[in-house]
Amino acid sequence: MSYSDGMAAINLEMPPRVPRTEYSAEFHWDLVKTVTGIDVNAESPADVQSKAKYAFMKAWNYDFVWSTLIDADVFGDVRTKMGHAAYASGGVDFSSEVYCPFNSPEDVLRFDPWEIYGSRDKKALVKDFEEHYKKNCRFYPDGVNMTGIYVSCMSGLIGIFGWDMLLLAAGTDIEGFGELTNRYASWIHQYFDALGEADVPVVMIHDDIVWTSGAFLHPQWYRKYVFPNYKKLFAPLIESGKKIIYTSDGNYTEFIDDIADCGIHGFVMEPTTDMKYIAEKYGKTHVFIGNADTLILLNGTKEDIYNEVRRCMDIGKNCPGFFMAVGNHIPPNTPVENALYYNEIYNKLSRR
Repeated sequence: MSYSDGMAAINLEMPPRVPRTEYSAEFHWDLVKTVTGIDVNAESPADVQSKAKYAFMKAWNYDFVWSTLIDADVFGDVRTKMGHAAYASGGVDFSSEVYCPFNSPEDVLRFDPWEIYGSRDKKALVKDFEEHYKKNCRFYPDGVNMTGIYVSCMSGLIGIFGWDMLLLAAGTDIEGFGELTNRYASWIHQYFDALGEADVPVVMIHDDIVWTSGAFLHPQWYRKYVFPNYKKLFAPLIESGKKIIYTSDGNYTEFIDDIADCGIHGFVMEPTTDMKYIAEKYGKTHVFIGNADTLILLNGTKEDIYNEVRRCMDIGKNCPGFFMAVGNHIPPNTPVENALYYNEIYNKLSRR
């Protein structure tokens, strides 16, 4: 019943159980092996990993599968490489590559994405979005799938400039950085126009607008330069009747109302964002997904894990669009027994 329960929640129709999703748990190979019985690890052939991932997702009843298509790769070689810490099993995602093509804040402030990246073929983009969605559906037909855009606004600027140059440029000329943001939003709009035309019912829009501690620029700057651009970017998605699910890492509590005002249909959040506020104000009108703390699965006792799942259920269970999830991934260093106990408690508490 994953797909039907997932779509019921997306449509605010209160399924008989609280649906769920997870992030990265299907790459926790020790957990996947334990749950599915398939002998798989980080070095296994791709077909074995794919089979094991599907079996795990089905066993854990994923009702919703987070996915985007458009990421920083669309910037080609004119982008900053910030390296990557080891996260995945076997450290296969580790990168020591650090490179920035920008030499000064002035370089950043002068940047014009139209000049550097140029225009895109709309028909090709529409086809790409539809093919990505169909590919996701073929791999896991049992849940709600999607396609979407990762580098929507701030995440695009982070991907191009990196944190150091971004913050230097913003500190040098905050209004000039705002104008740069407008230029970027104008450029990325071609992807949103194409996504609006694509035959896809649910879309994921990702944008890391904050840190764990909250906004990294003055809140009024966001209200002048980010959220007005969101309204323009989201317009073709809203006009085409798509369900827009929005994700930001970090603590975006102070911007919940601003984001809702931009026309989104659902929130995905980490544990630092106040899910209770979302439930109390938007729980009858919006989807929301989260937000158990992965640190509790990593370091907590069984009692801690039970209480964390109970906290999330107490907040969301009476809301028709609530999905349970660990709000910031289940990484491969999570003890298998803790992850299994989390799933056991979810199953016990998920029935309405």
